[in-house]
Amino acid sequence: MMNVALHLEKIRLEEAYYTFENAYIEMKKSGTITINENAKFLFNHSWLKKDPAKSVLVVSEHASLEVYGNFKIFSGATVYVNRNAKLTLGSGYINNNVTLHCFEKIDIGEDVAIADNVTIRDSDNHRITSEENYKMTQPITIGNHVWIGINVTILKGVRIGDGAIIAAGAIVTRDVPPGCLAAGVPARVIKTNISWE
Repeated sequence: MMNVALHLEKIRLEEAYYTFENAYIEMKKSGTITINENAKFLFNHSWLKKDPAKSVLVVSEHASLEVYGNFKIFSGATVYVNRNAKLTLGSGYINNNVTLHCFEKIDIGEDVAIADNVTIRDSDNHRITSEENYKMTQPITIGNHVWIGINVTILKGVRIGDGAIIAAGAIVTRDVPPGCLAAGVPARVIKTNISWE
């Protein structure tokens, strides 16, 4: 595991950043992890003392991970912040087995609850050459107080509004307005003016 103390600003490493057993962290020299004052980042957090699941966090060249509140990522995570990309975490958690690949920009807001086996990916990684104005990579924004259900996939260019719920198994390929419930493949709004706690 790489010592990231030199990349943290404002507060001491031991107060801000915790990794648990079976966490592997790789940071390039020009990559940065910044944890805001009074924030905490827990990586490979576990429900069990002897959880065998491993987690991987890679912060590549000129890439950045910024944490603004208290944020937990549970065991079994694969998190890649690729070259020149920026991943921003507000507050909340991501449960077990997330696959999060950031190639340009992913912003996750405050008070966000993300369930097991979720995939968040802002790039196709392969170019479709027959499509006009095709963009292989586009930013993802997940607003504040968003609940993302189990086995959801969130793809490039999506904005999920504050207070939204994404139902289990949905594949999100377009924007979801604030205060809406989206479900299905591809996801579409099935209820409006919802709230959750």
